[in-house]
Amino acid sequence: MITVRKSADRGHADYGWLFARHSFSFANYYDPRNMGYRALRVINEDLVQPGKGFGTHAHDNMEIITYVLEGALEHKDSMGNTGVIRPGEVQYMSAGSGVRHSEFNHSKTEPVHLLQIWLLPNQEDVKPHYAESKLPDEERRGQLKLVAAGEPNGSGAFQIHQDVKLFASLLPKGKSVEHPMAAERGAYLQLARGSVTVNGQTLEAGDGAIVEKESKITITGTSDREAEFLLFDLN
Repeated sequence: MITVRKSADRGHADYGWLFARHSFSFANYYDPRNMGYRALRVINEDLVQPGKGFGTHAHDNMEIITYVLEGALEHKDSMGNTGVIRPGEVQYMSAGSGVRHSEFNHSKTEPVHLLQIWLLPNQEDVKPHYAESKLPDEERRGQLKLVAAGEPNGSGAFQIHQDVKLFASLLPKGKSVEHPMAAERGAYLQLARGSVTVNGQTLEAGDGAIVEKESKITITGTSDREAEFLLFDLN
């Protein structure tokens, strides 16, 4: 069973410096039918104007993953971490017992386009943690690249505090990837660019899809522009 969440049906906010699309209820956007999916609480697609960003603010007990599509995002936090991530890079922050951080567009001339993801943790008040990782195109193209998992994986993926596997992929037109699904688990696919079919159903850029009660997921690129997506396998 596949339930498609069309891009145009997402919540949105326009603050001038920030244009955001919300897959699930967030900030001033509230939809009791879309409060998250399993442990997946937030997927925000943000476009931040040059030199602008999110000032210092606090989080606790949330697993936060930021995936940059275009531009450069600058990070600072109360643990002393600083960094700039660009397309092909991803950052992970376990807010745990509490952390303060800021995220700004590193460029004074170009916008930054990103996906911000929040996952509910299965352990509370852990020691906060920050990490960055590279996602080379050749490791995502035509395959599912493991980005994060709740168990040791030996692949360089982030080990996070939740029973989830997060994959990233780039799919040229006509290329397919498959992912087996355990009966009790569910999946969420967020398409960032291009178009794909998911077990025969079409998704366009910005669409999401819940997948349940399927033995496997087959995703095929269908657009001339290479498709880019994230796939969550959730308990």
